[in-house]
Amino acid sequence: MGVTGERLPEGRYGRAAEARTDRRLTIVGSVLGVALLALVGWFGYDYVAGQKVSAEMIKFDVVAADRVDVHLEVRKADGAKGYCTVRALAESGAEVGRKEVRFDQAASRVDEVITVRTTESATAAQLLGCVAD
Repeated sequence: MGVTGERLPEGRYGRAAEARTDRRLTIVGSVLGVALLALVGWFGYDYVAGQKVSAEMIKFDVVAADRVDVHLEVRKADGAKGYCTVRALAESGAEVGRKEVRFDQAASRVDEVITVRTTESATAAQLLGCVAD
C-alpha cells in the first residue's frame, strides 16, 4: 500500500480538467483585456485627433463695470477655422456677458485678448469651448 512509484489513476481527482479550465479562462481574460485596452486607446486617439481647435484661457481682467478682457491662447491645425465661446459671470454665478470669437488665421497658434461686454459687473470669465468649422 503506499509503494513509491505507484501512480494514481489519471483523471480520478479532476486536476487535469481544472488545469484546462484555468488555462482557458486565463487566455480568454487576456484576450478580452487586450481588446478593451485597444478600444480605449482608439477612442482616446479619435477624441484627441478629432479636435481641430482647442484653447486655453490664460487670464482675465475686469476692466470696467461693463467690460472684461480675456486672454486666450488658441491651438489649431494649420488652416483650420473655428470659433471659441467665452462668457462673463457675476458674483452670483449668473451669466452677464457672452461672446463668440472666430479664429480664421492660418497660424496654428493664436494669442489674442478679447473684450466681453457685460450687462453688470463681472467677477469671473469662463471659456466654454471651441468648435471647428
